[in-house]
Order: sequence, then structure tokens, then C-alpha cells
Amino acid sequence: MNIGDLLDRGSIAPRVSASSKRQALSVIAEIAARSFGLKAPEVFEALLDRETAASTGVGQGVAIPHARLKGLTRLRGVFVRLEQPIPFDAVDDGPVDLLFTLLAPPDASGEHLRALARISRGLRQAELREQLRKASGADAIHALLVHQAQPSAA
Repeated sequence: MNIGDLLDRGSIAPRVSASSKRQALSVIAEIAARSFGLKAPEVFEALLDRETAASTGVGQGVAIPHARLKGLTRLRGVFVRLEQPIPFDAVDDGPVDLLFTLLAPPDASGEHLRALARISRGLRQAELREQLRKASGADAIHALLVHQAQPSAA
């Protein structure tokens, strides 16, 4: 599984203004609807239901919202960089400005978990987070995320 397989340039929003978690999830739902042919209200409800169970704010300004959705045939990703960090009930109580959303078909359990682990490992790297915050646009963000997911030569 490669981040490039999950994330299209068209599903990256490098400059999003949102003042709350609900507003950020709504923007993500709209991007997913437009990019993957889904219904925005269904995506929003699925993401909100997951957040109600437990926050996906993993700390260091990062959240990894995720949900399973009918209508998907494979894993898909949406990346949003907020212009200003927002409260997100993250594990470190810090605000969030980088959101990598993973959407999965209902039957993709193992693949879904492996993708979440890979995304989480990548976004734990301080250098990558800093580069994502400074990246000039969707192409640069895509390149950073795809590059970090490549196995390194030993």
C-alpha cells in the first residue's frame, strides 16, 4: 500500500479555513464527495460518528479522521491543511492543522488498519510535519506524502 495509491492531487486542500472540528470535517466530506463520487452528508455523518466514539487527533497538530463507507471500492484519502489550527480534542490537547482522512470500503478491515498505521508513522515525523506546513501547494504536499511512504534503501 502506497500513500500515492490513496491520495490524488485533487483530494488535497492546502489552504482551508475552518473554525471548528465540525467545519473541518464538513470540508473534508465535500472534497471526498467531489473527488470520489460520494454523498457529502453521508461522509460527514460517518466521520462525525467516528469522532464521537473517540477523537482522531493524534497529537503534534495532526488528526487522522477515518470511516468506512458504502460506495467505495478501495481505500481513498483526503488531506487538508488548515490556515489556523483548531481545537480537536487531540490526545495532547493541542490544536490541529494537518488532517489526513482515510475512507475505506466496509469490508477493508486489515487493509484499513495497515493504511492507518502507515499514515500515523509518517505523520509522527517532525520533519515531515514541518515540510507539510511549509509546502507551497497540493503538488508539493502530494510529493512529500508519497515520498515519505516509499521504503528507504538500506
